[in-house]
Amino acid sequence: MKKLLYIIAISTILVASGCSDYLDSENLYGKNLETFYKTPTDINEAMAGVYNAIYTSNVHSEEQIAANLMDNMMLGGGGPDDKSAKWVDNFEDPAEDTYRDMWIQSYNGISRANAIIEKTQDADFTTFFKTTEEADQFKKQAIGEALFMRAFFYFRLAKFFGGVPLIVSLDGSRTVGRSTYSETFAQIASDLKLAIETMPATSFPSIPTAMYGHANKWVAEAYLARVYLFYTGYMTNIEQKATTDLPLVGGAVLNATDLTSYLNDCINNSGHALVSDFRNLWPYSYVNKSAGKTVLPWAAANNLSWVGQDGKAPTFGTGNLETMFVQRFSFGDWSWSNGNIYTNRLCLFSAIRDNSMVPFGQGWGWCTINPKLWNNWSDLDPRKAGSIIQVGIAEQGTDSYAADKGDHETGFFNKKYTALQHPNAAGNNVGMFVQMYNWSNTDMQLMHAQDFIFMRFADVLLMHSEITKTPAGMNAVRARAGLGAVGYSLDAIKEERLHEFAFEGLHWFDLIRWGDVTTAFNDSFPVRNSGTDATYNVKYRAETKGLMPIPETEVRLSNGAYNQNPGW
Repeated sequence: MKKLLYIIAISTILVASGCSDYLDSENLYGKNLETFYKTPTDINEAMAGVYNAIYTSNVHSEEQIAANLMDNMMLGGGGPDDKSAKWVDNFEDPAEDTYRDMWIQSYNGISRANAIIEKTQDADFTTFFKTTEEADQFKKQAIGEALFMRAFFYFRLAKFFGGVPLIVSLDGSRTVGRSTYSETFAQIASDLKLAIETMPATSFPSIPTAMYGHANKWVAEAYLARVYLFYTGYMTNIEQKATTDLPLVGGAVLNATDLTSYLNDCINNSGHALVSDFRNLWPYSYVNKSAGKTVLPWAAANNLSWVGQDGKAPTFGTGNLETMFVQRFSFGDWSWSNGNIYTNRLCLFSAIRDNSMVPFGQGWGWCTINPKLWNNWSDLDPRKAGSIIQVGIAEQGTDSYAADKGDHETGFFNKKYTALQHPNAAGNNVGMFVQMYNWSNTDMQLMHAQDFIFMRFADVLLMHSEITKTPAGMNAVRARAGLGAVGYSLDAIKEERLHEFAFEGLHWFDLIRWGDVTTAFNDSFPVRNSGTDATYNVKYRAETKGLMPIPETEVRLSNGAYNQNPGW
């Protein structure tokens, strides 16, 4: 069975309580700040605890689900009982603590990263490695990785909440007030810059399989570009304070020339590359066969072959050179505490509601697709059918689709992240990943072990074009899709990012940073709500400036240190 890399291995040491997460100095196993962080095993376990903070209990606190629900290309969906999805989709807060798990887990991750950064500095690992150089490389990777993850969590908080409390040391005050937007991004940028300067420059093909999904120098360079574009765009288009500089702690700045240098390094030296066919990134292209019958005729007709995850292809081929940073998923069991948070709930919640077909299994039907995207997208672009499930189509395996099972029904669903199944040896339809990894629990709610991709090389190329205002990176992505070259323009970048990254949790943040969010929701169109004709329309609330509400419990616990975001 696939191992989940990011486990709560450090849970006996880390005790979490909202923003006031702290390190327990006395615990049952005799590990504390003085005895831990002394060996490579200690550091690896601590790092597992950092990555574990990505996972949240409340599904609305999952970044990718929250961002997709707010995207103008996706609808609330679900059934009549899925009111929270519709509220979020309509820019209403379902509950006073809708995003509290995101807040808590982000600060848990930050606290754990702080511990690694500080304690690893003075640790001596020379006795655990053959050479001093190997020990030094391990230390640099650990510190750099922790710096990256601290930036990752602060960036997540800043995108959703704006300026947030900055706690960057183990003894830092847990009652500090919110920093400004620029101060928060200065900390993010400084952490990423130092992570780049600290981590070894090991090309991706040389990174051990066990480190697949971990951050490295190349991931930090890519994220620094993403942070640069988001900050400069937000300040220019939302705050109306035009800038082309990303601040650093201490007053220095990074500009477009600096970011171009980082991206050039990533492009030329990382070892990452585009896979040959965009559709091979997604597990629907893994053409399983049972009793001699091809499961997905469309995939077979296009000679698709999934490049896989775990750092290698299912057939142990060259593997996936495009994926750079992911959230690993495994399975779960209802007997476990939080037994479903380690399965990919984006696949479950956005899968076709109350329809169990082959290869597409059933889910809750959230995030149905805006028909405008399908209608305005050229059929010549293979990413269209490679991203969107069209129901009632035999070659798509959806000819047996039963309509009117959900709300906001448009006939289109997310193909990148969805429930996948095929017949097993006994002829029963069982989850694809369950069969791949031989997991015993076949519950449709627990079977989604697909990685969620936070960063892939295509984004590096498109960010390079946007920052340099040159078309080379954009046209490389277009050429992969069989499309002709075009000249650079921001409108061309916008269209390319929409088509390349549809439903990957990026478009909502693109709308914000470009300032397009204020006009993106001005259309309406017919939908079916559980068999009843209806009209879908959403009104974006400009006074929120694209930010979500600070969890009310955190506002109360701060005793006046936090103020609520405008519009909430």
